[in-house]
Amino acid sequence: MLRSLFLLAGLVASPLAAAVAPAPVAAAVSLETAPVVAPIRLAQLQAAAPDANPVVLGHALQALQCATGNGMGDSQRLAVIDYSLPSSTPRLWIFDLASNRLLFRELVAHGRNTGDNLATHFSNELDSRTSSIGLFRTRDTYQGSNGYSLRMEGLEPGFNDRAEARAIVMHGAPYVNDEQIRKFGRIGRSWGCPAVRLGVAKQIIDVMKGGQFVFSFYPDNKWLSSSRYLNCAQRTASR
Repeated sequence: MLRSLFLLAGLVASPLAAAVAPAPVAAAVSLETAPVVAPIRLAQLQAAAPDANPVVLGHALQALQCATGNGMGDSQRLAVIDYSLPSSTPRLWIFDLASNRLLFRELVAHGRNTGDNLATHFSNELDSRTSSIGLFRTRDTYQGSNGYSLRMEGLEPGFNDRAEARAIVMHGAPYVNDEQIRKFGRIGRSWGCPAVRLGVAKQIIDVMKGGQFVFSFYPDNKWLSSSRYLNCAQRTASR
């Protein structure tokens, strides 16, 4: 059904994404394995962000539906990070869920030990300096060593539930910009935080604070098959 929907609408992943994504993406993420979500909303989000992979958006909506359908409060915004794309490509999309409108499309950093330009390794361990995948919920803001920052609660045991203990937060960083890409072929790397450009950090944090959802994707087979939010028919997402 989703394949027909996207073919008819002309909504397919961008050629750049197909060209640079690592080999596991093609094997693990295909339209045949697209999650079952509301097709109209999925089509609207893809129309708003035509360079985003529709299957990644589908997984994000599936996780959102599972969370809110099992007792978590509704979210007004949804951030989607596709770590299968290189850091030199905008791979963060933030949507307003009331209007299904795209608010931001931005560069976002991954952890130092997650990879160079391409992310390849993720962890939930303390002091790993890696990014984590899965569904997060935002909390409050604070002023820290990286300036105005946004705390994030990891909702997936074994994958990201140590986010608060690891101080995984959203913040601005001087190493996330086009100049870094021109010099080094990639943006700089964090200690695991989804860092964004300094010029948009405050706007993004203000839009995303206070209980919004962040979905960080990578085609990790263990996570895809065991995530309580991506396998809602088999598991209960309530905490």
